[in-house]
Amino acid sequence: MRVTRSRTGALRAATAVAAAVLAAVPALGGCSLRIEEAVCGGGSYPVLAVNSGGGDCVPDDEEPAAGWARYPKGKEPEKVGDEWDVYWSTRTLDEKGRIIELPEGE
Repeated sequence: MRVTRSRTGALRAATAVAAAVLAAVPALGGCSLRIEEAVCGGGSYPVLAVNSGGGDCVPDDEEPAAGWARYPKGKEPEKVGDEWDVYWSTRTLDEKGRIIELPEGE
C-alpha cells in the first residue's frame, strides 16, 4: 500500500498525540497511584515494644514474647503511614496495658 502525503501527515499527527499522552500518563498517575505497604505480611500481626518505641510482627499462631504486646483492639496499624501507624509512632503501652506517650527522640 502506498502512503500519500495526506496520510503521512495524519500518521505524524496521531503519533505526536500518542507520544504526548504516553508522556503525561506517569505524571498524572503518580498523584493518584499510591502503593500501600502492609505493616506485617500475611500470616502475622503487629506488636509493639512495652515502655519503648518500636514494633515487630509475630506469626498468627504465636503470642508476643516478653516485653512485647498486641495493639489494643481496633487500634492496630495495617498499612505503613496509616492513621494508627502514625498514632503509635509517638505512643506505646506500659506494663499494665495503658497507652503512654513516648519521650521525644525515642
